[in-house]
Amino acid sequence: MKVVILAGGRGTRISEESHLRPKPMIEIGDAPILWHIMKTYSYYGYNEFIICLGYKGYIIKEYFANYYRHMSEAITYDFTSGNAVEVHQNSVEPWKVTLVETGLNTMTGSRIKRIEPYIGNNPFMLTYGDGLADINIEELVNCHREGGKLATITGVQPDGRFGRLELEGESVRGFTEKVKGDGGWINGGYMVCQPQVFNYIQDTEKTILEQEPLQNLARDGELNVFRHHSFWQPMDTIREKIILDELWEKQKAPWKVWADS
Repeated sequence: MKVVILAGGRGTRISEESHLRPKPMIEIGDAPILWHIMKTYSYYGYNEFIICLGYKGYIIKEYFANYYRHMSEAITYDFTSGNAVEVHQNSVEPWKVTLVETGLNTMTGSRIKRIEPYIGNNPFMLTYGDGLADINIEELVNCHREGGKLATITGVQPDGRFGRLELEGESVRGFTEKVKGDGGWINGGYMVCQPQVFNYIQDTEKTILEQEPLQNLARDGELNVFRHHSFWQPMDTIREKIILDELWEKQKAPWKVWADS
């Protein structure tokens, strides 16, 4: 199953960092948050990624074009032999990464619609490139399969900053505006989708996944929820980036389920 990551937004609420690079390339510790997200999926055996590019997408392209060198412990450049390069003690993940330009100002739904040719008639996973969680991906996939619906989203309970999910059992029936501090469930990303989900998305550039597509899936009884009760943290602001940095530096990062190589 392929993993689709939305990485094209401008990240205006964290402009102190995003004016220089796309939000998914902002570093937590010494690696982009995008890398942390991919490491989580890779731990559970999902190593094929499709990344939706937009704002400053060339920076993400450069990162993966030189990933083998980025991850090496040492490199020798021999200028006496025509600039020969020798990479020493390199250990990289078994990833296959497809980078797709989905438009500079494209909204989330339209970005997903534009990667449809790279998915084919297969289920896929989907998440945002700006948040971390200790979600058990295997349990999420099993929940989706057992639910038998076209899409499953991960429900989380933050402090009331976001719009709520209206749930009936394990089905999502709709959405409401945020209610401060009520502990309601919200969409935390980390979704699993059947290919029929593309039929719910119009490629108009302005289609927002969280509006008509998910609303209509909920209306049709085709949206399932996987309830995640543990760590989930978006990175929308510098304050939130600092929270993630401190957890990483103190070696208390809940999302770090993989072992050091």
